Amino acid sequence: MDKLKKLNLVLMLLMSVFVNTGWKQPVVPTNKQVRSVLYNDVITEAGWAMQQAPVTVTAQTCSRSAGGKHDFYSEGDYWWPDPKKPDGPYIQKDGLTNPDNFVAHRLAMIRFSRIIGALASAYKLTHNVKYVKQAAIHLRAWFTDAETMMNPNLQYAQALKGITTGRGIGIIDTIQLMEVVQGFMVMEQSPLMDKKLAAGVHQWFEQYLLWLTTSKNGLEEKSAKNNHGTCWTMQVACFSRFTNNGVITDTCINRFKTILLPTQMDENGSLRLELKRTKPFGYSIFDLDALTTLCQILSTPKNNLWTYQTVDGRSIKKGIEYLYPYLADKSKWPFAHDVMYWENWPVAQPSLLFGAMAFQNKQWFATWKGLDHHPVIDEVIRNLPVRHPLIWIN
Repeated sequence: MDKLKKLNLVLMLLMSVFVNTGWKQPVVPTNKQVRSVLYNDVITEAGWAMQQAPVTVTAQTCSRSAGGKHDFYSEGDYWWPDPKKPDGPYIQKDGLTNPDNFVAHRLAMIRFSRIIGALASAYKLTHNVKYVKQAAIHLRAWFTDAETMMNPNLQYAQALKGITTGRGIGIIDTIQLMEVVQGFMVMEQSPLMDKKLAAGVHQWFEQYLLWLTTSKNGLEEKSAKNNHGTCWTMQVACFSRFTNNGVITDTCINRFKTILLPTQMDENGSLRLELKRTKPFGYSIFDLDALTTLCQILSTPKNNLWTYQTVDGRSIKKGIEYLYPYLADKSKWPFAHDVMYWENWPVAQPSLLFGAMAFQNKQWFATWKGLDHHPVIDEVIRNLPVRHPLIWIN
């Protein structure tokens, strides 16, 4: 038997093995493929969202809040009563969440984000205006109804008993509003969208953007050097694009290039500040998701952040390449395990999907498809800046 025949026989045998074991060639990531993966889940979740009544920050209050009925309030996750002074100021236990903290407003905002994300995704798939009508009910309750609306600031977020009534670090809680904005943008041009409501939503985010970029808490969060600084930039980019504030959008592009990549990413693609935390795996995933979402929001033909790299070669692609092996198989993770939620990561991370589409990477897309698209752990859900990918892609 000559060499060519032997080679053909080997190829035929290999193909037979692949077919018999269910192996499928990875597909090229496209919008159509994403829709195919998510279609049934979107329609199911939208069915749930159609049955939900609005729940805003006014539905539940906390006596420890220094704000009023319309003010968002939350408490620092890793802060606990001091055993030596039970009635005194709280003390920090990094990475360990205090289950007795007030989280009702955070959960209400996550629920709101889920509802709008699901309705907008279903509308994008079906163009059925019933989803727009239902979304309008929730948008009105949160942003324009005088009885139930939330004030456009986070002055009282992540307060610490006995220490402060609110901190800049709490601004990370409104990453949930990004999918509200993104979903609204999908539905805004529908003839069923109330124009007065739409104007009110824009006005609310103009006011919130002003607070984010000028308040003491906002400027404090802007200067944060880890994932908090990333998430401030990610939110400001999302809300400035929505409100057509080109000046602020441009500053976010510049911030990604000159501050976030150079100070957060090592030359090998790792996120050095997150690796120092007590939850290095989860925080690395979270920060990479935020950085890739920034690229998804801000990239244009003129300023393509997906292909941008610093002089010494740091880039978003290198960041995904560094973390990908551990997203595919976390048993390879070479650092300490997270003190909490180690077993719950990864899920269907947006960094994999957005990166796969930007670089046409079949392997990343296949891994994203195979990961959990239905996380139920609150901590995982709140640390996913993108849970409804359909509304983020063209």
